[in-house]
Amino acid sequence: MTQPGPAPALTPRTTPTAAGASAPLAGEPLSADICIVGAGSGGLAIATMAASFGRKVVLIEKHRMGGGGLSGSIPSKALVASARRAEAMRTADAFGIASVEPQIDHRALQGHIARAVAAVAQNDSAERLAGLGVHVVLGAARFLDKRTLHAGDYRITARRFVIATGSSAAMPDIPGLDACPYLTNETIFGIDQKIPHLVVIGGGPAGLELAQAHLRLGSRVTVLEAARALGNDDPEATAVVLKSLRAEGLDLREGVKVERVERFAGRIRVIVASEAGTEAVDGSHLLVAAGRTPNVSDLNLPAAGIRLGPDGIVVNGGQRTSNRRVYAIGDVTGGPRFSHVSGYQAEIVLRRILFRLPATFDPAIIPWVTFTDPELAHVGLTEAEARARKHKINVLRWPFSENDRAHVEHQTAGHIKVVITPKGRILGATIVGPAASELIQIWALAIAQKLDIRAVAGYVAAHPTFGEIGKRAALRYYAALPAKSSVRKLIDFLAKLG
Repeated sequence: MTQPGPAPALTPRTTPTAAGASAPLAGEPLSADICIVGAGSGGLAIATMAASFGRKVVLIEKHRMGGGGLSGSIPSKALVASARRAEAMRTADAFGIASVEPQIDHRALQGHIARAVAAVAQNDSAERLAGLGVHVVLGAARFLDKRTLHAGDYRITARRFVIATGSSAAMPDIPGLDACPYLTNETIFGIDQKIPHLVVIGGGPAGLELAQAHLRLGSRVTVLEAARALGNDDPEATAVVLKSLRAEGLDLREGVKVERVERFAGRIRVIVASEAGTEAVDGSHLLVAAGRTPNVSDLNLPAAGIRLGPDGIVVNGGQRTSNRRVYAIGDVTGGPRFSHVSGYQAEIVLRRILFRLPATFDPAIIPWVTFTDPELAHVGLTEAEARARKHKINVLRWPFSENDRAHVEHQTAGHIKVVITPKGRILGATIVGPAASELIQIWALAIAQKLDIRAVAGYVAAHPTFGEIGKRAALRYYAALPAKSSVRKLIDFLAKLG
Protein backbone atom coordinates (compact mmCIF):
# COMPACT_ATOMS: atom_id res chain seq x y z
CA MET A 1 0.00 0.00 0.00
CA THR A 2 1.53 3.33 -1.04
CA GLN A 3 0.86 6.74 0.39
CA PRO A 4 -0.49 9.30 -2.10
CA GLY A 5 1.82 12.10 -3.10
CA PRO A 6 1.31 15.74 -2.15
CA ALA A 7 -1.90 17.28 -3.43
CA PRO A 8 -2.35 21.01 -3.94
CA ALA A 9 -4.79 23.08 -1.91
CA LEU A 10 -7.63 24.01 -4.22
CA THR A 11 -9.92 27.00 -4.40
CA PRO A 12 -13.18 27.13 -6.33
CA ARG A 13 -12.72 28.02 -10.02
CA THR A 14 -15.25 30.24 -11.69
CA THR A 15 -16.38 31.05 -15.23
CA PRO A 16 -17.81 34.38 -16.42
CA THR A 17 -21.55 34.53 -16.94
CA ALA A 18 -23.29 36.51 -19.66
CA ALA A 19 -23.61 39.46 -17.29
CA GLY A 20 -19.89 39.45 -16.58
CA ALA A 21 -20.26 37.98 -13.07
CA SER A 22 -18.79 34.66 -11.95
CA ALA A 23 -20.58 31.38 -11.29
CA PRO A 24 -19.29 27.99 -10.08
CA LEU A 25 -18.52 25.33 -12.64
CA ALA A 26 -20.94 22.42 -12.81
CA GLY A 27 -18.47 20.27 -10.92
CA GLU A 28 -15.97 17.76 -12.21
CA PRO A 29 -15.97 14.31 -10.65
CA LEU A 30 -13.61 13.53 -7.78
CA SER A 31 -13.55 10.25 -5.87
CA ALA A 32 -12.03 9.43 -2.49
CA ASP A 33 -11.90 6.74 0.15
CA ILE A 34 -12.86 9.27 2.81
CA CYS A 35 -14.35 12.74 2.32
CA ILE A 36 -14.36 14.98 5.40
CA VAL A 37 -16.47 18.13 5.65
CA GLY A 38 -14.93 20.55 8.14
CA ALA A 39 -11.28 21.19 9.01
CA GLY A 40 -11.58 21.62 12.76
CA SER A 41 -9.65 19.50 15.25
CA GLY A 42 -11.66 16.33 14.58
CA GLY A 43 -11.70 16.65 10.80
CA LEU A 44 -7.98 17.35 10.68
CA ALA A 45 -7.24 14.32 12.88
CA ILE A 46 -9.14 11.99 10.57
CA ALA A 47 -7.64 13.48 7.42
CA THR A 48 -4.01 13.28 8.52
CA MET A 49 -4.24 9.82 10.03
CA ALA A 50 -6.20 8.31 7.14
CA ALA A 51 -3.75 9.78 4.63
CA SER A 52 -0.82 8.37 6.59
CA PHE A 53 -2.34 4.91 6.08
CA GLY A 54 -2.47 5.43 2.34
CA ARG A 55 -6.15 6.33 2.01
CA LYS A 56 -7.27 8.82 -0.62
CA VAL A 57 -8.65 11.71 1.43
CA VAL A 58 -10.57 14.84 0.46
CA LEU A 59 -10.96 17.56 3.12
CA ILE A 60 -13.46 20.39 2.60
CA GLU A 61 -13.47 23.67 4.53
CA LYS A 62 -15.49 26.77 3.71
CA HIS A 63 -14.05 29.18 6.30
CA ARG A 64 -10.62 28.78 7.90
CA MET A 65 -8.49 25.73 8.46
CA GLY A 66 -8.40 24.81 12.15
CA GLY A 67 -12.08 25.44 12.78
CA GLY A 68 -13.61 26.91 15.90
CA GLY A 69 -10.57 26.25 18.07
CA LEU A 70 -8.65 29.02 16.31
CA SER A 71 -11.50 31.51 16.65
CA GLY A 72 -12.74 30.55 20.10
CA SER A 73 -10.85 28.32 22.52
CA ILE A 74 -7.27 29.33 21.64
CA PRO A 75 -7.81 33.12 21.73
CA SER A 76 -9.92 32.81 24.90
CA LYS A 77 -7.17 30.89 26.70
CA ALA A 78 -4.60 33.44 25.50
CA LEU A 79 -6.80 36.19 26.94
CA VAL A 80 -7.19 34.29 30.23
CA ALA A 81 -3.41 33.88 30.45
CA SER A 82 -2.90 37.64 30.12
CA ALA A 83 -5.62 38.36 32.67
CA ARG A 84 -4.02 36.02 35.22
CA ARG A 85 -0.74 37.86 34.93
CA ALA A 86 -2.51 41.16 35.46
CA GLU A 87 -4.17 39.79 38.59
CA ALA A 88 -0.83 38.42 39.83
CA MET A 89 0.59 41.96 39.67
CA ARG A 90 -2.31 43.27 41.77
CA THR A 91 -1.92 40.56 44.42
CA ALA A 92 1.87 40.29 44.75
CA ASP A 93 1.96 41.69 48.33
CA ALA A 94 1.43 38.26 49.84
CA PHE A 95 4.74 37.13 48.32
CA GLY A 96 6.78 40.06 49.65
CA ILE A 97 6.58 41.96 46.34
CA ALA A 98 4.89 45.33 46.04
CA SER A 99 1.55 45.06 44.31
CA VAL A 100 1.00 47.38 41.35
CA GLU A 101 -1.93 48.18 39.13
CA PRO A 102 -0.98 46.79 35.70
CA GLN A 103 -0.97 49.05 32.67
CA ILE A 104 -2.97 47.23 30.03
CA ASP A 105 -2.00 47.82 26.40
CA HIS A 106 -5.03 46.40 24.63
CA ARG A 107 -3.47 46.54 21.17
CA ALA A 108 -0.42 44.66 22.42
CA LEU A 109 -2.77 42.22 24.13
CA GLN A 110 -4.53 41.65 20.83
CA GLY A 111 -1.12 41.00 19.27
CA HIS A 112 -0.39 38.35 21.91
CA ILE A 113 -3.67 36.62 21.06
CA ALA A 114 -2.94 36.79 17.33
CA ARG A 115 0.51 35.27 17.79
CA ALA A 116 -0.91 32.42 19.86
CA VAL A 117 -3.48 31.68 17.15
CA ALA A 118 -0.85 31.89 14.39
CA ALA A 119 1.45 29.47 16.21
CA VAL A 120 -1.32 26.89 16.37
CA ALA A 121 -2.66 27.63 12.87
CA GLN A 122 0.58 26.75 11.09
CA ASN A 123 -0.02 23.08 11.91
CA ASP A 124 -3.49 23.27 10.37
CA SER A 125 -2.69 24.99 7.07
CA ALA A 126 -3.96 23.76 3.71
CA GLU A 127 -0.37 23.64 2.48
CA ARG A 128 0.70 21.31 5.28
CA LEU A 129 -2.29 19.04 4.70
CA ALA A 130 -1.59 18.93 0.97
CA GLY A 131 1.99 17.95 1.75
CA LEU A 132 0.67 15.01 3.74
CA GLY A 133 -1.34 13.81 0.75
CA VAL A 134 -4.72 15.30 1.65
CA HIS A 135 -6.68 16.88 -1.21
CA VAL A 136 -7.99 20.14 0.26
CA VAL A 137 -11.01 21.85 -1.26
CA LEU A 138 -11.86 25.34 -0.03
CA GLY A 139 -15.57 25.96 -0.34
CA ALA A 140 -19.00 25.06 1.01
CA ALA A 141 -20.19 21.45 0.80
CA ARG A 142 -23.70 20.40 -0.15
CA PHE A 143 -24.99 16.85 -0.48
CA LEU A 144 -26.54 15.97 -3.82
CA ASP A 145 -27.61 12.46 -2.85
CA LYS A 146 -26.68 9.72 -0.38
CA ARG A 147 -23.17 9.24 -1.74
CA THR A 148 -22.34 12.48 -3.57
CA LEU A 149 -21.73 16.06 -2.55
CA HIS A 150 -20.71 19.23 -4.31
CA ALA A 151 -17.90 21.50 -3.05
CA GLY A 152 -15.91 24.11 -4.95
CA ASP A 153 -15.41 22.85 -8.50
CA TYR A 154 -16.06 19.23 -7.61
CA ARG A 155 -18.76 16.63 -7.50
CA ILE A 156 -17.32 14.29 -4.89
CA THR A 157 -18.11 10.65 -4.29
CA ALA A 158 -16.54 8.64 -1.49
CA ARG A 159 -16.75 5.28 0.23
CA ARG A 160 -17.23 7.11 3.53
CA PHE A 161 -18.06 10.69 4.49
CA VAL A 162 -17.40 12.39 7.84
CA ILE A 163 -19.25 15.57 8.81
CA ALA A 164 -17.25 17.70 11.24
CA THR A 165 -18.65 21.18 10.61
CA GLY A 166 -18.76 22.27 14.26
CA SER A 167 -21.10 24.83 15.76
CA SER A 168 -21.70 28.57 16.02
CA ALA A 169 -22.86 30.82 18.82
CA ALA A 170 -26.57 30.37 19.44
CA MET A 171 -28.68 33.50 19.41
CA PRO A 172 -31.44 33.37 22.04
CA ASP A 173 -34.89 34.61 21.13
CA ILE A 174 -34.64 37.99 22.86
CA PRO A 175 -36.70 40.92 21.54
CA GLY A 176 -34.48 43.66 20.15
CA LEU A 177 -31.30 41.58 19.99
CA ASP A 178 -31.20 41.50 16.20
CA ALA A 179 -31.26 45.32 16.11
CA CYS A 180 -28.36 45.78 18.55
CA PRO A 181 -24.64 45.20 18.12
CA TYR A 182 -23.42 42.24 20.11
CA LEU A 183 -20.31 40.09 20.52
CA THR A 184 -19.84 36.33 20.68
CA ASN A 185 -17.02 34.17 22.02
CA GLU A 186 -15.52 34.34 18.50
CA THR A 187 -15.86 38.07 17.71
CA ILE A 188 -14.95 39.60 21.07
CA PHE A 189 -11.22 39.23 20.37
CA GLY A 190 -11.37 41.80 17.59
CA ILE A 191 -11.64 44.70 20.05
CA ASP A 192 -8.31 46.46 20.57
CA GLN A 193 -9.35 48.83 23.35
CA LYS A 194 -10.68 48.60 26.88
CA ILE A 195 -14.33 47.63 27.19
CA PRO A 196 -15.80 50.04 29.78
CA HIS A 197 -18.75 47.84 30.85
CA LEU A 198 -19.29 44.37 29.42
CA VAL A 199 -22.72 42.82 29.90
CA VAL A 200 -22.70 39.03 29.41
CA ILE A 201 -25.83 37.02 28.70
CA GLY A 202 -25.07 33.48 29.87
CA GLY A 203 -23.36 32.17 33.00
CA GLY A 204 -21.86 29.01 31.53
CA PRO A 205 -18.14 28.24 31.21
CA ALA A 206 -17.52 30.44 28.15
CA GLY A 207 -19.41 33.38 29.61
CA LEU A 208 -17.67 33.25 32.98
CA GLU A 209 -14.19 32.68 31.56
CA LEU A 210 -14.48 35.77 29.36
CA ALA A 211 -16.21 37.74 32.12
CA GLN A 212 -13.41 37.16 34.63
CA ALA A 213 -10.71 37.84 32.04
CA HIS A 214 -12.17 41.23 31.08
CA LEU A 215 -12.78 42.07 34.74
CA ARG A 216 -9.08 41.51 35.44
CA LEU A 217 -8.15 43.58 32.40
CA GLY A 218 -9.94 46.59 33.81
CA SER A 219 -13.52 46.32 32.58
CA ARG A 220 -16.65 46.47 34.65
CA VAL A 221 -18.56 43.24 34.02
CA THR A 222 -22.14 42.11 34.66
CA VAL A 223 -23.25 38.54 33.98
CA LEU A 224 -26.93 37.67 33.55
CA GLU A 225 -27.92 34.01 33.97
CA ALA A 226 -31.50 32.76 33.72
CA ALA A 227 -30.95 29.73 35.97
CA ARG A 228 -27.84 28.80 37.99
CA ALA A 229 -24.36 29.78 36.85
CA LEU A 230 -22.26 26.73 35.86
CA GLY A 231 -25.45 24.72 36.23
CA ASN A 232 -23.98 21.50 34.80
CA ASP A 233 -21.29 21.25 37.49
CA ASP A 234 -21.21 20.01 41.07
CA PRO A 235 -22.94 22.73 43.17
CA GLU A 236 -20.41 22.46 45.99
CA ALA A 237 -17.54 23.06 43.57
CA THR A 238 -19.43 25.76 41.69
CA ALA A 239 -19.94 27.68 44.93
CA VAL A 240 -16.15 27.99 45.34
CA VAL A 241 -15.77 29.49 41.85
CA LEU A 242 -18.70 31.89 42.15
CA LYS A 243 -17.58 33.12 45.57
CA SER A 244 -14.15 33.92 44.15
CA LEU A 245 -15.59 35.69 41.09
CA ARG A 246 -17.85 37.87 43.21
CA ALA A 247 -14.98 38.66 45.58
CA GLU A 248 -13.04 40.03 42.59
CA GLY A 249 -15.92 42.35 41.78
CA LEU A 250 -17.94 40.45 39.18
CA ASP A 251 -21.61 41.45 39.19
CA LEU A 252 -23.14 38.00 38.74
CA ARG A 253 -26.93 37.81 38.73
CA GLU A 254 -28.56 34.39 38.72
CA GLY A 255 -32.23 33.62 38.19
CA VAL A 256 -32.89 36.66 35.98
CA LYS A 257 -34.78 36.66 32.70
CA VAL A 258 -33.67 38.93 29.86
CA GLU A 259 -36.88 40.46 28.55
CA ARG A 260 -35.46 42.65 25.80
CA VAL A 261 -32.36 44.45 24.54
CA GLU A 262 -32.26 47.97 23.18
CA ARG A 263 -29.88 50.77 22.26
CA PHE A 264 -29.93 53.71 24.65
CA ALA A 265 -27.84 56.88 24.39
CA GLY A 266 -25.13 55.12 22.41
CA ARG A 267 -25.01 52.22 24.87
CA ILE A 268 -26.64 48.83 25.26
CA ARG A 269 -29.57 48.50 27.64
CA VAL A 270 -30.72 45.07 28.81
CA ILE A 271 -34.10 44.85 30.54
CA VAL A 272 -34.17 42.00 33.05
CA ALA A 273 -36.82 40.58 35.33
CA SER A 274 -36.25 38.80 38.63
CA GLU A 275 -38.07 38.17 41.89
CA ALA A 276 -37.10 41.71 42.90
CA GLY A 277 -38.84 43.19 39.86
CA THR A 278 -37.80 44.63 36.51
CA GLU A 279 -34.70 46.76 36.00
CA ALA A 280 -32.39 48.03 33.30
CA VAL A 281 -28.74 47.05 33.02
CA ASP A 282 -26.74 49.48 30.89
CA GLY A 283 -23.40 48.59 29.36
CA SER A 284 -21.01 49.63 26.62
CA HIS A 285 -20.77 46.18 25.02
CA LEU A 286 -22.94 43.06 24.99
CA LEU A 287 -21.55 39.51 24.87
CA VAL A 288 -23.99 36.71 24.06
CA ALA A 289 -22.72 33.42 25.49
CA ALA A 290 -25.92 31.41 25.59
CA GLY A 291 -24.91 28.11 24.02
CA ARG A 292 -24.06 26.78 20.57
CA THR A 293 -25.99 25.65 17.52
CA PRO A 294 -24.76 23.02 14.99
CA ASN A 295 -23.52 24.17 11.57
CA VAL A 296 -25.80 22.22 9.22
CA SER A 297 -27.85 24.82 7.36
CA ASP A 298 -26.18 24.51 3.94
CA LEU A 299 -25.36 20.77 3.94
CA ASN A 300 -28.71 19.66 2.43
CA LEU A 301 -28.87 16.72 4.85
CA PRO A 302 -32.29 15.43 3.64
CA ALA A 303 -30.80 14.69 0.21
CA ALA A 304 -28.29 12.40 1.90
CA GLY A 305 -30.88 10.73 4.13
CA ILE A 306 -29.22 12.07 7.29
CA ARG A 307 -31.50 12.57 10.28
CA LEU A 308 -31.26 15.81 12.26
CA GLY A 309 -32.38 16.02 15.89
CA PRO A 310 -32.96 19.04 18.17
CA ASP A 311 -29.28 19.15 19.21
CA GLY A 312 -27.64 18.28 15.90
CA ILE A 313 -27.03 15.33 13.61
CA VAL A 314 -28.25 12.08 15.15
CA VAL A 315 -25.53 9.42 15.46
CA ASN A 316 -25.23 6.01 17.08
CA GLY A 317 -22.53 4.98 19.53
CA GLY A 318 -20.06 4.53 16.67
CA GLN A 319 -20.73 8.08 15.34
CA ARG A 320 -22.59 6.73 12.27
CA THR A 321 -25.58 8.70 10.98
CA SER A 322 -28.81 7.34 9.50
CA ASN A 323 -26.88 7.13 6.22
CA ARG A 324 -24.52 4.16 6.65
CA ARG A 325 -21.87 5.84 4.49
CA VAL A 326 -21.77 8.98 6.61
CA TYR A 327 -20.33 9.60 10.08
CA ALA A 328 -20.52 12.80 12.13
CA ILE A 329 -18.31 14.00 14.96
CA GLY A 330 -17.85 16.96 17.27
CA ASP A 331 -20.13 19.92 17.96
CA VAL A 332 -22.39 19.19 14.99
CA THR A 333 -23.73 16.13 16.87
CA GLY A 334 -24.59 18.01 20.08
CA GLY A 335 -23.38 16.70 23.43
CA PRO A 336 -20.18 18.00 25.06
CA ARG A 337 -18.80 20.66 22.73
CA PHE A 338 -15.06 20.45 23.34
CA SER A 339 -12.13 20.04 20.96
CA HIS A 340 -10.96 16.98 22.86
CA VAL A 341 -14.36 15.35 22.32
CA SER A 342 -13.98 15.89 18.57
CA GLY A 343 -10.54 14.30 18.73
CA TYR A 344 -11.85 11.32 20.69
CA GLN A 345 -14.73 10.80 18.27
CA ALA A 346 -12.28 11.07 15.37
CA GLU A 347 -10.36 8.13 16.85
CA ILE A 348 -13.58 6.12 17.03
CA VAL A 349 -14.39 6.80 13.37
CA LEU A 350 -10.85 5.93 12.27
CA ARG A 351 -10.97 2.63 14.12
CA ARG A 352 -14.26 1.79 12.45
CA ILE A 353 -13.40 2.92 8.92
CA LEU A 354 -9.80 1.73 8.70
CA PHE A 355 -9.78 -1.35 10.92
CA ARG A 356 -13.49 -2.28 11.23
CA LEU A 357 -13.17 -2.29 15.03
CA PRO A 358 -16.34 -1.93 17.17
CA ALA A 359 -15.27 1.33 18.87
CA THR A 360 -18.02 3.29 20.61
CA PHE A 361 -18.30 6.67 22.32
CA ASP A 362 -18.16 6.58 26.13
CA PRO A 363 -19.26 9.91 27.71
CA ALA A 364 -18.04 8.76 31.14
CA ILE A 365 -14.39 9.27 30.20
CA ILE A 366 -14.77 12.86 28.93
CA PRO A 367 -13.19 15.50 31.20
CA TRP A 368 -14.93 18.88 31.52
CA VAL A 369 -12.92 21.99 32.41
CA THR A 370 -13.91 25.58 33.14
CA PHE A 371 -10.84 27.83 32.91
CA THR A 372 -11.85 30.37 35.50
CA ASP A 373 -9.61 31.10 38.47
CA PRO A 374 -9.98 28.91 40.44
CA GLU A 375 -10.38 26.29 37.75
CA LEU A 376 -13.14 23.70 37.88
CA ALA A 377 -12.81 20.25 36.32
CA HIS A 378 -14.64 16.96 36.48
CA VAL A 379 -14.77 13.58 34.80
CA GLY A 380 -17.31 10.80 35.13
CA LEU A 381 -20.29 11.16 37.44
CA THR A 382 -20.78 13.95 39.93
CA GLU A 383 -22.07 13.05 43.38
CA ALA A 384 -25.60 14.15 42.44
CA GLU A 385 -25.56 12.17 39.18
CA ALA A 386 -24.34 9.04 40.95
CA ARG A 387 -27.10 9.28 43.54
CA ALA A 388 -29.71 9.94 40.85
CA ARG A 389 -28.67 6.69 39.17
CA LYS A 390 -29.19 4.84 42.47
CA HIS A 391 -25.52 3.94 42.90
CA LYS A 392 -24.37 3.05 46.38
CA ILE A 393 -21.45 5.41 46.79
CA ASN A 394 -18.76 6.72 49.05
CA VAL A 395 -17.38 10.24 48.60
CA LEU A 396 -13.70 10.82 49.31
CA ARG A 397 -12.53 14.40 49.85
CA TRP A 398 -9.40 16.41 50.45
CA PRO A 399 -9.11 20.22 50.66
CA PHE A 400 -6.41 22.42 49.18
CA SER A 401 -6.20 24.04 52.61
CA GLU A 402 -4.35 20.90 53.75
CA ASN A 403 -1.93 20.86 50.82
CA ASP A 404 1.58 22.23 51.39
CA ARG A 405 2.03 23.56 47.84
CA ALA A 406 -1.28 25.41 48.04
CA HIS A 407 -0.04 27.30 51.09
CA VAL A 408 3.21 28.17 49.34
CA GLU A 409 1.25 29.58 46.40
CA HIS A 410 -1.48 31.21 48.56
CA GLN A 411 -4.12 29.23 46.67
CA THR A 412 -5.90 27.24 49.35
CA ALA A 413 -9.50 27.61 48.17
CA GLY A 414 -11.06 24.46 46.75
CA HIS A 415 -11.02 20.70 47.09
CA ILE A 416 -11.23 17.35 45.36
CA LYS A 417 -14.22 15.01 45.54
CA VAL A 418 -13.95 11.44 44.32
CA VAL A 419 -17.09 9.34 43.93
CA ILE A 420 -16.54 5.58 44.31
CA THR A 421 -18.58 2.44 44.89
CA PRO A 422 -18.23 0.68 48.26
CA LYS A 423 -15.81 -1.75 46.59
CA GLY A 424 -13.62 1.06 45.29
CA ARG A 425 -14.60 1.47 41.63
CA ILE A 426 -14.10 5.09 40.60
CA LEU A 427 -17.29 6.64 39.23
CA GLY A 428 -16.16 10.24 38.96
CA ALA A 429 -13.98 13.03 40.27
CA THR A 430 -14.47 16.77 40.66
CA ILE A 431 -11.67 19.24 41.39
CA VAL A 432 -12.02 22.94 42.06
CA GLY A 433 -8.87 24.91 42.74
CA PRO A 434 -5.43 25.67 41.30
CA ALA A 435 -4.37 23.59 38.27
CA ALA A 436 -7.62 21.61 38.26
CA SER A 437 -7.36 21.27 34.46
CA GLU A 438 -4.08 19.39 34.91
CA LEU A 439 -4.99 17.46 38.05
CA ILE A 440 -8.09 15.95 36.44
CA GLN A 441 -5.97 14.07 33.90
CA ILE A 442 -4.99 11.23 36.22
CA TRP A 443 -8.65 10.68 37.11
CA ALA A 444 -9.65 10.67 33.43
CA LEU A 445 -7.02 7.98 32.90
CA ALA A 446 -8.24 6.00 35.92
CA ILE A 447 -11.84 5.99 34.68
CA ALA A 448 -10.88 5.23 31.06
CA GLN A 449 -8.77 2.27 32.20
CA LYS A 450 -11.32 1.16 34.79
CA LEU A 451 -8.85 1.44 37.65
CA ASP A 452 -10.14 1.31 41.21
CA ILE A 453 -9.22 3.68 44.01
CA ARG A 454 -6.47 1.36 45.28
CA ALA A 455 -4.45 2.07 42.12
CA VAL A 456 -4.47 5.82 42.80
CA ALA A 457 -3.73 5.28 46.49
CA GLY A 458 -0.76 3.12 45.56
CA TYR A 459 1.30 5.56 43.50
CA VAL A 460 3.92 7.90 44.99
CA ALA A 461 3.11 11.59 44.61
CA ALA A 462 5.94 14.12 44.44
CA HIS A 463 6.11 16.66 47.27
CA PRO A 464 5.23 19.48 47.47
CA THR A 465 2.74 19.43 44.59
CA PHE A 466 -0.93 20.21 44.09
CA GLY A 467 -1.32 16.65 42.83
CA GLU A 468 -0.93 15.26 46.34
CA ILE A 469 -4.58 16.06 47.03
CA GLY A 470 -5.56 13.17 44.74
CA LYS A 471 -3.36 10.75 46.60
CA ARG A 472 -4.63 11.97 49.98
CA ALA A 473 -8.25 11.66 48.86
CA ALA A 474 -7.61 8.12 47.62
CA LEU A 475 -6.06 7.14 50.96
CA ARG A 476 -9.31 8.13 52.65
CA TYR A 477 -10.68 4.87 51.27
CA TYR A 478 -8.71 3.13 54.03
CA ALA A 479 -9.70 5.57 56.77
CA ALA A 480 -12.10 3.13 58.42
CA LEU A 481 -9.60 0.26 58.63
CA PRO A 482 -8.12 1.17 62.07
CA ALA A 483 -11.59 0.98 63.61
CA LYS A 484 -12.33 -2.54 62.33
CA SER A 485 -11.92 -5.19 65.00
CA SER A 486 -10.93 -7.80 62.42
CA VAL A 487 -8.00 -5.69 61.28
CA ARG A 488 -6.91 -5.00 64.85
CA LYS A 489 -7.02 -8.72 65.68
CA LEU A 490 -4.91 -9.51 62.60
CA ILE A 491 -2.30 -6.95 63.63
CA ASP A 492 -2.26 -8.31 67.19
CA PHE A 493 -1.74 -11.83 65.88
CA LEU A 494 1.08 -10.80 63.57
CA ALA A 495 2.75 -8.91 66.41
CA LYS A 496 2.90 -12.10 68.48
CA LEU A 497 4.95 -13.74 65.78
CA GLY A 498 7.90 -11.57 66.77
